Amino acid sequence: MVCWSGMIGRPAHLGAVRRLLRSFPAVALLGARQVGKTTLAREVATEFGGRARIFDLESDRDLRLLADPEPILAGLRGLVVIDEVQRLPGIFPPLRPLLDRTPLPARFLLLGSASPEVSTRGSESLAGRIAFHDLDGLSLEEVGTPAWRRLWLRGGFPRSFTARTEVASRAWRDAFLRTYLERDVLDVGLRMPPAELRRFWLMLAHWHGQRWNASEFARAFGTSEATVRRWLETLEGFFAVRILRPWEASIAKRQVKSPKIYIRDCGMLHAVLDVGTLEQLRERPQVGASFEGFVVEHAMHALGARGSEGYHWATPQGAELDLLVVRGNRRIGIEAKCTEAPQVTRSMEIAMRDLGLDRLWVIHQGRDRFEMRPGIEALPITELPSLHGQLNPRRGARHS
Repeated sequence: MVCWSGMIGRPAHLGAVRRLLRSFPAVALLGARQVGKTTLAREVATEFGGRARIFDLESDRDLRLLADPEPILAGLRGLVVIDEVQRLPGIFPPLRPLLDRTPLPARFLLLGSASPEVSTRGSESLAGRIAFHDLDGLSLEEVGTPAWRRLWLRGGFPRSFTARTEVASRAWRDAFLRTYLERDVLDVGLRMPPAELRRFWLMLAHWHGQRWNASEFARAFGTSEATVRRWLETLEGFFAVRILRPWEASIAKRQVKSPKIYIRDCGMLHAVLDVGTLEQLRERPQVGASFEGFVVEHAMHALGARGSEGYHWATPQGAELDLLVVRGNRRIGIEAKCTEAPQVTRSMEIAMRDLGLDRLWVIHQGRDRFEMRPGIEALPITELPSLHGQLNPRRGARHS
């Protein structure tokens, strides 16, 4: 039974980070601010006993201390944790000689909440020495599937999910959004007033689950398509937005080439839309898009799919698929239906045929799991974690 009054354990992520640290001298743990990176890092540090040192680059003291990092870091042993590492991008080149020492006196755990900054610089400077692990919000498996409605409404940020009341959860999300929009994102150099960024965020919320239209956004803000695209990609880099790119395989029919956009955390979506309860959510026209985004995020997590393995698919004739996950020769389709009694649609049959899907799961809000057509199965949202391992090659399949 999950104790919601305290922190929720995240053993799968904890185990993954520990395994990576045994194989690599440095590991970058990436995820949105307040998603639980620091808590997880402190759990990892307990394994090293007193031989762990934590630097928080949100602290001006630690930021100044590591301005010239090599003399400070060279003498440390065990585990070195550097939190909010994107605030000191110049730290990566000096780390390289420290990671090449034999025997290795210390391993490094780098925490970042701006993915491109950390991934690009880390990969360029520390190639072969660093591994990356993404920390998402709380999953259905972690909170327990009976709590799926609570997770849908409040989202996966631990403090939002575990708040004692809906009012407290909403208050936390509102405060987080103000800090996030008025400081964190603008810190990366977006030249726009906070009020304009909030308006952009609100417009994204109303476009959640729809195909991105750069010209529409550019007209609304009186700027260029390149500028609004940069704003969107910046929010993607902060793990705030998921851009689901179109699948453009060379099949006979024409396909829609615009990406779909989602606010990744449904709790944040609901806060922006001023939705405080499930009753209010069910009365909103965005309820179907909200459930779709919830399913996309948690299906990706359940399948263990990287962001680059997830796509949406649509044709000009109207056939579409909410999520296509591709790994090697495996193609899995996910369709979200905000109903308790889903039915097979013509669009599903076209997707099965044209995309050559191994399987299509229709995720719904009911209780029953049943075969709808050969290869198409209705799956209750409570059974979404059972998709774990479905991306692995089939027995007997050849490996490229």
